[in-house]
Amino acid sequence: MAFTAGVLTLSDKGALGEREDTAGPLIKEALLKAGFQVPAYRIIPDDYEEILVVLVDWVDRKGLDLIITTGGTGLSPRDVTPEATRAAIEKEVPGIAEAIRAYGMKHTPYAMLSRGIAGIRKQSLIINLPGSPKACQESMEVILPVLNHALEKIKGSTKECAR
Repeated sequence: MAFTAGVLTLSDKGALGEREDTAGPLIKEALLKAGFQVPAYRIIPDDYEEILVVLVDWVDRKGLDLIITTGGTGLSPRDVTPEATRAAIEKEVPGIAEAIRAYGMKHTPYAMLSRGIAGIRKQSLIINLPGSPKACQESMEVILPVLNHALEKIKGSTKECAR
């Protein structure tokens, strides 16, 4: 069974058509190559309420297994993706965000400034990635090897975890 995924880009300029989204398509392509179906992709502004509405809708109504966001994880006043995600999730999965930052730190000290989180809503996994295409590429390298296993566990698999 192929898992379904959504890619949500958070960018004020992108939502206005003033900046091309390069990170979102990069994430979508990586997911497709990994065997995911990607029926949902949107660019919306860095707006807490709008982010929360989309995350809840994509889980509760569309039933997506995975949502990956890009953008809005930094220190700027408009960067509210982690806060909106935290409001949407029921259980945090801190190891995912820790692994993304740790890997990013091997490439740039700025990785420590990302406030992205990851967590579960119902039977869906939501992961925040930075907005930079390079950081998204690196982050996908980190998370792709564990996504299928994580989603199987979220959905109740009792298969052994040992490799």
